[in-house]
Amino acid sequence: MDIMKHILEELKEHIPYSVFSAAFALIVVAIFSAICFLIDGSKLSYVSGDLFHVFHPVHMLLSAAATTAMFWKHWRNLFRAIVVGFLGSVVVCGISDIVIPWLGGMFLGASMHLHICILEHPFMVLPFVFVGIITGLAAAEVIPSATVFSHTSHVFISSMASVLYLLSYGLVNWMGAIGGLFIIIILAVVLPCCISDIVLPLLALPSYGEKSSLKEESAPEEKLNEAEF
Repeated sequence: MDIMKHILEELKEHIPYSVFSAAFALIVVAIFSAICFLIDGSKLSYVSGDLFHVFHPVHMLLSAAATTAMFWKHWRNLFRAIVVGFLGSVVVCGISDIVIPWLGGMFLGASMHLHICILEHPFMVLPFVFVGIITGLAAAEVIPSATVFSHTSHVFISSMASVLYLLSYGLVNWMGAIGGLFIIIILAVVLPCCISDIVLPLLALPSYGEKSSLKEESAPEEKLNEAEF
């Protein structure tokens, strides 16, 4: 099966999960916001910030697990699997949870603050990344549908992290811009998460022309033809 065709099929399968997870995350955050306003509305941004620093590292853990598991299913190259898992969580989650919400908040007219956790709190997030990589290696071995299960939870956590970042770092009256916010969250979830879970690990696989040199490592193109997702 052509790798690009495989990527498009995976994207088509996973995008609905991403859209519905984004919608559900908005419902959860709306309930959370209502409770905060009933207790003390002035503390919404502070509480949102604390929750963001829970959801963002957990998102990185799930992203590392999903990316590593997807790659490890197709090619048993440990060093490359670790590199792909690291980049797929640190870089892609930063874009999903921080960069796109930051840009989206400014587009909606909010005065956004750029807060990059991997630079400001590296020891807060890196343990989640490395545990996620180890989990991805193990999950691909013992759970046949590991990538599907991890992607489902991954996109929900990502949706929560993106909304919480907006609430924490500039977008105060988000209910008045919920339509635009929904589009921003979909973009923040679908594009980076699918790149992390699917596109990055598959593009990191060797080309078909390298088939003869990969016999001892179970050529990934053969596994792509046999894999079930």
